[in-house]
Amino acid sequence: MFKRLKEDIEVVFDQDPAARTYFEVILTYSGLHAIWAHRIAHFFYKKKFFFIARVISQLSRFLTGIEIHPGAQIGRRFFIDHGMGVVIGETCEIGDNVTVYQGVTLGGTGKEKGKRHPTIKDNVLIATGAKVLGSITVGENSKIGAGSVVLKDVPPNSTVVGIPGRVVVQNGVKIKKDLKHNELPDPVADRLKSMQKEIDALRGELERLKKEGAQVYEHSDL
Repeated sequence: MFKRLKEDIEVVFDQDPAARTYFEVILTYSGLHAIWAHRIAHFFYKKKFFFIARVISQLSRFLTGIEIHPGAQIGRRFFIDHGMGVVIGETCEIGDNVTVYQGVTLGGTGKEKGKRHPTIKDNVLIATGAKVLGSITVGENSKIGAGSVVLKDVPPNSTVVGIPGRVVVQNGVKIKKDLKHNELPDPVADRLKSMQKEIDALRGELERLKKEGAQVYEHSDL
């Protein structure tokens, strides 16, 4: 147990350059508090003490601003940075070395029964305000951009941006977790740039045809 607690603290130092001392991290990091409270709530949930589990999770939500359903399954070295507004649903499955930022929702899409929340594989980073909804899978080493809304499965080693989320495949190369999550490819902007180039080319062609037409008209008068 103490080894696991130490591991939770050390991942904070690995992911957050603002972390200075163990004392500061233990007392002031709400993401860490939420994870520890979830472990306790999840223990009671597995023992079918559902009411006690929910009371613990709601108390944690009140104190940290992070709502994790006690039924969610969370792996090792899970890091919640800042954390305010994070919501993790009952049937979520989260792997190891996953990082999420504030405002992230791992939720459902309706009132369906059974598995209705996402499965997040190992080494995934989910940036600020992203929404991953439904019984979908986010593959290993993938990255969800800030503000994205993801409604479909994400292949491994991918980056997703936009609403709805669009996958930008990184040619099978592992996406490093230290990549700045505000510097992501924007397929919409790329497409607009491509369209603008096509428009400029068409304008150039039109001008050329106009000049050729004018020259033909001049020669016909002669």
